[in-house]
Amino acid sequence: MTDHIIEISHLSKSFGGKKVLEDINLYVRRGEFITLLGPSGCGKTTLLRQIAGFLQPDEGTIEMDGKDISGIPPHKRELNTVFQRYALFPHLDVYDNIAFGLKLKKVPQDEIDKRVRRVLKLVAMSDYEDRDVDTLSGGQQQRIAIARAIVNQPKILLLDEPLAALDLKMRKDMQIELKEMHRKLGITFIYVTHDQEEALTLSDTIVVMNEGRIQQIGTPVDIYNEPVNAFVADFIGESNILDGTMIRDKEVSFIGHDFKCVDTGFGENNPVDVVIRPEDIYFTDSDNKAQFTATVKSCIFKGVHYEMFVETELGYELMIQDYDAYPVGETVKLYIKPSDIQVMQKLRTANVFETEMSGDGTVSIFGEDFECKPELGISQGDAVTAEVAFDKVELLDHMEEGTLEGEVHFILYKGNHYHLTVKIGEGQFIYVDTQDIWDKGDLVGVSIAPKDIKLTKRDEKA
Repeated sequence: MTDHIIEISHLSKSFGGKKVLEDINLYVRRGEFITLLGPSGCGKTTLLRQIAGFLQPDEGTIEMDGKDISGIPPHKRELNTVFQRYALFPHLDVYDNIAFGLKLKKVPQDEIDKRVRRVLKLVAMSDYEDRDVDTLSGGQQQRIAIARAIVNQPKILLLDEPLAALDLKMRKDMQIELKEMHRKLGITFIYVTHDQEEALTLSDTIVVMNEGRIQQIGTPVDIYNEPVNAFVADFIGESNILDGTMIRDKEVSFIGHDFKCVDTGFGENNPVDVVIRPEDIYFTDSDNKAQFTATVKSCIFKGVHYEMFVETELGYELMIQDYDAYPVGETVKLYIKPSDIQVMQKLRTANVFETEMSGDGTVSIFGEDFECKPELGISQGDAVTAEVAFDKVELLDHMEEGTLEGEVHFILYKGNHYHLTVKIGEGQFIYVDTQDIWDKGDLVGVSIAPKDIKLTKRDEKA
């Protein structure tokens, strides 16, 4: 028997023409604590609801123990779901809430009593069976919701942001208890959260999702130390994410300096993204050890460490976390170990659109016409590729002032500029490098000058 209890193949789901999940491929090991992690709207809850049977996929399959479960209703699947809102019955006491599912299945009363007592002990609520659920605290209600799910002895427990309604201290306590419950039960947990720290604390495996796609699957250590792209690096913990150039194997340039690294296979003189965690930039008094200098711009005590922002001699801003504080205004000497430099493939190096040359000297981008200056040999009706550099896209305060209208969807700080993802319509994006400060959700106009659209002719048959 395979150790995969769940296998998901080429799963897709759309709502109202919008793709919420696209070509999801994933397996879950028996007894694993796996977490679906991502921002709101990334598709993680939709994926969980399809595993539970509350939604049917448009394409693809979900297998449990090697059998396709797409046609099996939720109550007949060997799994149970714990929701964010608990969904306890207010007219029933703790005992009857937990026993409800067993009574529906007509389990003998002595077996019900035995199981309820066992799970109450497991969730540390043994003396509460006669209490009304509306007299319990949020943390206690969550324990009862978990007890009600596990009393049915499911093979898989699905948890949809179960700790989101709790305060910070209670969340921390419940994280420890959930981890211990998983160890004692030995069943598979599939957990949904947008909280990175929670995912790192609880999980054997983390599945990072964004825009309906899986970005990376790995252990908490892998996800943190070896992010595969800038989104993952930015989403998991604090990071310095910088534009770089891979000079050659094991040598990379960023912030105006060349550094030794351990990465290979990125070619020579190719653009890359570089990630440096704040705790991996070190202070030194040695001129021989120092690789660059910077000026301390801020220093804040965070309880365990100090968080400092420094500005390098070439104007790059870096976050540093250190146990020692350095005063604002001091010039410091810094170095980074080769093993602490994470080089990643860039997702893209420019905005690229496949379009067609019209007769009036325009090309269509997102359904709108942009003036352009075609090279010799490009004429009306030719299939062309239009390329626009990130820093050649202008964002305007008023939507109606641009040729396109958009919404700031994602913001990535790159040390000396911001890299923005701007949403244009449903599932379409344009990418912008800017010095200006925008907020997520800002509505903007988008403008591109004719001289900044670079056209190349392409073969439609290619």
